[in-house]
Amino acid sequence: MFCFKWFMGTILNGEERKELRVSHKRERDDRVKDRIKAVLLRDDGMSYSEIARVLFLSDEGGRQQIEDDLKRNGKLRPENGGSQAKL
Repeated sequence: MFCFKWFMGTILNGEERKELRVSHKRERDDRVKDRIKAVLLRDDGMSYSEIARVLFLSDEGGRQQIEDDLKRNGKLRPENGGSQAKL
C-alpha cells in the first residue's frame, strides 16, 4: 500500500495523487477510503470543516482524521486492524 509523507502546505505531486486514487479504487476498507479522500480533499485546498461536511464527520472528526494520518507518517490503515467477520 502507498505510504506518503504529507504535511500542511505541501502539495502532492501528480504521481502521489495518482497512487492515492488507485489505492482508493482498490481498497475495501471504507475507513481507509475515507482517509484517502480526506487527504486528497485537503490537498485540493478544502478546509477541515468542508472535508468533515463532505465525509459526514464532525468538524473535529475531519481534522482529527487528517492529523492522525500525519502523526502516523501517512499510514492510512487503522492501527487496530479491525475485527474478523463472524459470517
